[in-house]
Amino acid sequence: MTFPILVQPHDGRFQASVLGSPTMAADGATKEEALTALRTNINQHFAKGELVLLDVPYRAVTDFAGLFKDDPTLEDIVKDFYRERDAQKLAEFPE
Repeated sequence: MTFPILVQPHDGRFQASVLGSPTMAADGATKEEALTALRTNINQHFAKGELVLLDVPYRAVTDFAGLFKDDPTLEDIVKDFYRERDAQKLAEFPE
């Protein structure tokens, strides 16, 4: 398994961390020591659980079109939005 790792100097030592996971980090006197320590941390972390991939279906904005078409309160909500918008326009640009 391959992870993107950021290695940077820190207080005269090196810190290696997994990008996107601030809790997965280790340090060492050299870059190699920091990476070795991080590899050990990652292995210990995964030994406690299971790495799985979760597929979440993508929904486009258009998938929501018409979702509330039969909602009896939709017309009232839309009218309230328009009333509020018109009041704001009038306050900003009095006739």
